[in-house]
Amino acid sequence: MNNEVRDVQFHTLLQKGDVGRYCILPGDPGRCEKIAAYFDAPRLVAVNREFTTYTGTLLGCPVSVCSTGIGGPSASIAMEELAAVGADTFLRVGTCGGIATKVQSDDVVIATGAVRMEGTSREYAPIEYPAVPDYSVLAALVDSAKLAGKPYHAGVVQCKDSFYGQHSPQRSPVSYELLQKWEAWKRLGVLASEMESAALFTVAASLGVRCGAAFHVIWNQEREKAGLPQTESHDLTAALDVAIGAVKLMIERDKTA
Repeated sequence: MNNEVRDVQFHTLLQKGDVGRYCILPGDPGRCEKIAAYFDAPRLVAVNREFTTYTGTLLGCPVSVCSTGIGGPSASIAMEELAAVGADTFLRVGTCGGIATKVQSDDVVIATGAVRMEGTSREYAPIEYPAVPDYSVLAALVDSAKLAGKPYHAGVVQCKDSFYGQHSPQRSPVSYELLQKWEAWKRLGVLASEMESAALFTVAASLGVRCGAAFHVIWNQEREKAGLPQTESHDLTAALDVAIGAVKLMIERDKTA
């Protein structure tokens, strides 16, 4: 099945002309309408399975938002099909759990790289290949966070396939591996844990498109273990503001590139 020759994409139901070159990728379809509200003249383009797509404009340039569902397999499908119909710059915006104790709820984490502890990226690149964002997208995200005055951290994140492998590792028959690797991520200064970035960074590299990622921190289980002040937050406003600001910066910068 060659998605590049299909008039209508198999999973997203998108076709050429439906999306802008800049596309924001949340996981939750329920977040798409909220993100689209940042656009000028947003319109619902397609809904199928976990993929909901809106398109509008920012600074007069067509931009889109498309949900990906949870995890690398469906995120890679979204990126493949969006790229096939014309998108070439992607910003993953979602949630994460903190690992480094300096990372607190409501902070924004911007990924400078991702631990490939998931399976999807292995079907795109050898494991030795690093999962890293496009530098221009990374720079725009960091600059946007600075301009917005949002508390943020830029660094490596851990990307996994199993949510409960992180939160209940002792139940797993391979707990010995999960627990030891978690300690390694902590000692290596990994900031947070999430489920899509490594796949998206690697798929983007294979397709020759740009991708970056910013995350809202819901909570930090390591702060909780250490008895540090800890809250739980589900308000993604700061991360969304950073992402929208980054898209605007890239639109302006791409005009003069």
